Amino acid sequence: MQTNPAPIRNAMTVDVEDYFQVSAFAPYIPRESWPSISCRVESNIDRILALLDNGNTKATFFTLGWIAERYPAMVRRIVANGHELASHGWAHHRVTDQAPHEFRDDITRAKALLEDIGGQAVLGYRAPSFSIGRQNQWALGVLEESGYRYSSSIYPVQHDHYGMPDAPRFAYYPRSKGGLLELPITTMRLFSRNIPAGGGGYFRLWPYPVSRWFLHRLNRLERRSAIFYFHPWEIDHQQPRQKGISVKTRFRHYYNLHRMEERIKALTRDFKWDRMDRIFLD
Repeated sequence: MQTNPAPIRNAMTVDVEDYFQVSAFAPYIPRESWPSISCRVESNIDRILALLDNGNTKATFFTLGWIAERYPAMVRRIVANGHELASHGWAHHRVTDQAPHEFRDDITRAKALLEDIGGQAVLGYRAPSFSIGRQNQWALGVLEESGYRYSSSIYPVQHDHYGMPDAPRFAYYPRSKGGLLELPITTMRLFSRNIPAGGGGYFRLWPYPVSRWFLHRLNRLERRSAIFYFHPWEIDHQQPRQKGISVKTRFRHYYNLHRMEERIKALTRDFKWDRMDRIFLD
């Protein structure tokens, strides 16, 4: 008698940053004004922790050093709830805007602080806005030299702000086998191109049944683990509205925020989830 294969574990990930730190708002919100803006990230993270606990889900939290420095108790709650703590760099500087020595300082400073607060090794890194691509592959070597085991920084899609569409769709070693492992955000191969299927604004754009179909197809036909991501501000439809932004930026940032929390809850019911390190490093 043929038995059904065990459900595939997918990786749930959260990019821990506040609404005013997204790259699209950089022309409108000066970095030097960040300390004077009232943060909403802590209350949003507490909602996410409760949501994941109710869904029996463990996740990886790619956390900014800037946030961790201000909310160390929040970081400890993430760890105490059994989640993996990983690095999102220090202050959401895109890798494409940094020289190698600046990037090294950014990632080592964030790693050291997160490890000090969380009391566990920080193995993973995700570049702000997936800003590692064809032109700055040197960053992967710096990550490996700085003690990171894996990166989830290359998105194999075509996008106006990021993307490396010809990169592998699944886990691979960019430099040498056994070195730094790159874990791309999930895509679906349709119509000879990679379709974003791993969260973010696209998850808010597609109707939920479409996203669910993408992930089911990946698990059942390709027998691969999905890597899904979202941000704390995406469950916060009451966040302050930024004035003066373009129509495209407004649409991308605010569309369907009010539906996001229920959609994440649905994901925890419809799929099996775990931390990045347990899925890809064990």
